[in-house]
Amino acid sequence: MRKVYLDHAATTPTDPRAVEAMKPYFTEIFGNPSSIHQFGQEAKLAMESAREKVASLIGSKPEEIVFTSGGTEADNFALEGVAFANEKKGLPAGRQGNHIITSKIEHHAVTECAAFLAKRGFNVTYLPVDKFGVVDPQDVKKAITDKTILVSIMHANNEIGTIEPIAEISKVVKEKGIYFHTDAVQTAGHIPINVNDLGVDLLSISGHKFYGPKGIGALYIRKGVRMVPFLHGGAQERNRRASTENVPGIVGMGAAAEIAFDEEIARELILRDKLIKGLLEGIPDVILNGHPTLRLPNNVNVSIKYIEGESILLNLDMMGIAGSSGSACTSGSLDPSHVLLAIGLPHEIAHGSLRLTLGKATTENDIIYVLETLPPIVKKLREISPMKKRGK
Repeated sequence: MRKVYLDHAATTPTDPRAVEAMKPYFTEIFGNPSSIHQFGQEAKLAMESAREKVASLIGSKPEEIVFTSGGTEADNFALEGVAFANEKKGLPAGRQGNHIITSKIEHHAVTECAAFLAKRGFNVTYLPVDKFGVVDPQDVKKAITDKTILVSIMHANNEIGTIEPIAEISKVVKEKGIYFHTDAVQTAGHIPINVNDLGVDLLSISGHKFYGPKGIGALYIRKGVRMVPFLHGGAQERNRRASTENVPGIVGMGAAAEIAFDEEIARELILRDKLIKGLLEGIPDVILNGHPTLRLPNNVNVSIKYIEGESILLNLDMMGIAGSSGSACTSGSLDPSHVLLAIGLPHEIAHGSLRLTLGKATTENDIIYVLETLPPIVKKLREISPMKKRGK
């Protein structure tokens, strides 16, 4: 059976070059980078080299990179680190308060962390988005109060692929002297990123989203940002993140950062648009979710009316095609996507979503196979769908 993997937004295969780079740090160069002997210092040199590569990927300084266990920890570190460091008067952060602004379509790593902070006395504003999932910079401006200490808006949405106007939002935020965080887990390694061009103070990335290993991520923290440590213990990561560093993971993430290819964008755009066009023209009653052009080059998200996404996925899987109905982090939930509800889709249509995300190995023949395979599946499911029979 043909195998087609179109769930790269959930995770990517680790690039063989990253795997090879990691191997010596499991068995040969295994020292603790905090140790002063040769074994430890060899590991530290490798870690710092990887830090430079990750910094280069996003246009930051190496000392502004803090390694984490992944994107979720990086997001939590950003929100909680800023919130707890700036909520009390007298701290030398320039601005104190208890108000945080984010959006209704953030990854759960942000929304759940914001809910956690709300239970501890912080006020959180969740901004709406338009029908394409775009946050309006003017809505950010209107939401700011004299107690606002942090704005967190993702760089691109993990479900519908919409790229947010981060640079424009930054101008509004920086006018007020407020810290600005962006979750760039879906964009790092896929589209060009420069933290200075974006104007952000904090930025989260995750290694396994751009062909690095799982269990490793990073948080960019601009020099001068007032933070409290997320983990308490040793003095690792310049006293910002305690715990012995995951040297093999860090080396693998550095290797993946070094081999991220900008030229991949043009190829993925052609395949993405071919897939979108084929789905919209080949299947009746299909809606494209997300912005038609300002979206990730590898992201396709559609709602197929009258049937449920889970049924589509199971039938695709039987034909060797791997996709998703939204974020892999919420695949066990029976509730429709909070992102699709936020862009105005009714529950019954939101339940019929399908996300197909392309990668380096995706070929034109893969796209053709999907476009040949999916229409008969949809036809079969609609014939037995009670929603179709009711004319909904």
